[in-house]
Amino acid sequence: MTDSLRAELVALLRARSVRRGTFTLASGRQSPFYVDARPTTMSARGLNLIGSLGLDAIRRAGWRPDLVGGLTLGADPVAYAIAVASDRSPPSIDGFTVRKEAKAHGTGRQIEGAFREGARVVVVEDVITTGGSALRAIDVVRQAGGKVDGILAVVDREEGGMEALTSAGCAAVALVGLHELIA
Repeated sequence: MTDSLRAELVALLRARSVRRGTFTLASGRQSPFYVDARPTTMSARGLNLIGSLGLDAIRRAGWRPDLVGGLTLGADPVAYAIAVASDRSPPSIDGFTVRKEAKAHGTGRQIEGAFREGARVVVVEDVITTGGSALRAIDVVRQAGGKVDGILAVVDREEGGMEALTSAGCAAVALVGLHELIA
């Protein structure tokens, strides 16, 4: 079943999220491909697929997080999809969001949602290129007292981001590699 769901996710990403042309990525690099995962991660079917496949990947990795989340905006639908899938297949994993910077009002928090000090978390990303966004989220989570089990990406652009995360001492897995989307 997982293989058919994964094939469906690849097809959905190809149809909705992959663009060909000349693009400057957030890293400053030029690429003939742009992957904007949001049209997939924010679609009803994409949320369902990512929730199921993401939860399965977390469990296969042997991670036992209390929470799943990452840097807003790309990580948000991924985290929430996995949280909903976990409710259907306990144990449940709640979600959180890391703001790009702390709020200037109210509690001044940089992490919103179900986060609590001491929680075990999996940091999620929609697309990993250099790993910079995941590393920022990891830093914020650790500063707030969280323990990072690993990183889960929907798409690995295969440009060194996963290796950068591993080099930083974080286990990382991706649901799909760019080579599968441009084949």
